[in-house]
Amino acid sequence: MSGVSDLEGVKDVGAETDNVTANETEGKATKKRGFSHQSKRGKDGRRPEGSSAGPGDSQLGSELEERVISVNRCAKVVKGGRRFSFSALLVVGDKNGRIGYGLGKAKEVPEAIRKAKSAAQSKMVKVVLDGGTIPHEIRGKHDAGEIVFRPASEGTGVKAAGACRSILELAGVKNILTKSVRGNNPHNIVKATFNALMKLRSPADIASLRGVDANRIRIK
Repeated sequence: MSGVSDLEGVKDVGAETDNVTANETEGKATKKRGFSHQSKRGKDGRRPEGSSAGPGDSQLGSELEERVISVNRCAKVVKGGRRFSFSALLVVGDKNGRIGYGLGKAKEVPEAIRKAKSAAQSKMVKVVLDGGTIPHEIRGKHDAGEIVFRPASEGTGVKAAGACRSILELAGVKNILTKSVRGNNPHNIVKATFNALMKLRSPADIASLRGVDANRIRIK
């Protein structure tokens, strides 16, 4: 009888050992796959400071709109053939005076657009507006591109085309007259447009520079 009891005890110990080994193996496999049973949130359900937010936790850039101005394909000739890459020119804005543009390059079009959007959001600028139009006439230049902006009365609309129209609409301009003096390259037109918009000044800015009352300033 004692021999049978000893055998049962050996079997029980062997079973416990197998269970422990199986649990350790499962735990190592779980850690190897990158899973963790520990929650990233605290006892109160909040994320600890410094932890990364989930996909829906951040609303950064949700109010911005984007327009793809142009997508170009480039080919590099190598020994094995041709390697293609793409460049994307993109403009973002909140239709409230804040705009930016960016250029992205990648092997695929979606990645190039993503890079361009990131670059545009990182260098957004503020544009001076006057009731849906610009405060005064301005001329912008960049290389072979040159463009002229004139303020317009209510109901005129955005008289522009191409890249210039997209920029003005995203900036929040409702009424304006434009004229492209020379150049049709989208890159030059975009940079000439930003050059003109960044030179706009409000009557308050001119008055502060001259040290006079803003009511005495008349912008033509």
